[in-house]
Amino acid sequence: MFIGSIVFDIYIPHSGSLKEKRMIIRSLKEKLKKKFNVSVSEVGDVEKWQTAQVAVVTVTPDKNQTEKVIQNIINFVETNYPEIHINVYKEIF
Repeated sequence: MFIGSIVFDIYIPHSGSLKEKRMIIRSLKEKLKKKFNVSVSEVGDVEKWQTAQVAVVTVTPDKNQTEKVIQNIINFVETNYPEIHINVYKEIF
């Protein structure tokens, strides 16, 4: 069994309010859960307008599968949310 985790440090330059930021983050979380069947949570910067930290975790029986899922998630976020700036931190253990 392998556990893969990703932490996205997100900067949303066009967000003018907490409500706007939460709409974007909620959309991201729901899409990741639905498409990849992973656990997703906002873990940091919850009261800031333009920044957020979102953690994603997956469990798979095979290391290659874990790496593939993680890379697919990163590609999905970068492709579908080009208006936000993202730093990615990932681990497999």
